[in-house]
Amino acid sequence: MDISARVDYAVRAMLILAEAAASGSGPVSIEALATEQELPRKFLEAIFADLRRAELVLSRRGALGGYALARPQREISVGDVFRAVDGPLAEVRGLRPHETSYAGVAQHLPSLWVAVRASLREVLDGTSLEALRTGALPEPLQQLLTAPDAWRNR
Repeated sequence: MDISARVDYAVRAMLILAEAAASGSGPVSIEALATEQELPRKFLEAIFADLRRAELVLSRRGALGGYALARPQREISVGDVFRAVDGPLAEVRGLRPHETSYAGVAQHLPSLWVAVRASLREVLDGTSLEALRTGALPEPLQQLLTAPDAWRNR
């Protein structure tokens, strides 16, 4: 799986907003978001347009303006952010996994693609911004992280 720069930047920026919400500091400007995580400002503006359309963030204009989370951070999953900026979690040649079909020896391949999507959902939808920000990761994620080869390239 390839995690795009859009997803990486969006999650990092949303974590900054989650931290701001936790500290009660109010909206955060695009400039502050870009500076804190060294993200390209113009790219971040486009990402935040998607996040706003997905109703994950609110924007406020003016000198004290910026962006804030639209819902409590415990109610926004990493999967929500992923979908807002990159679309579905899993696609096969532009189709959803359950929409694929193959003949012959590959006839069971859709089952594998659906299982891959289900595992992505478990991890990404099961992890809130709050859990990621605080490091209080859900138990299924902690189990995956402690697998003997979890941190090894293959």
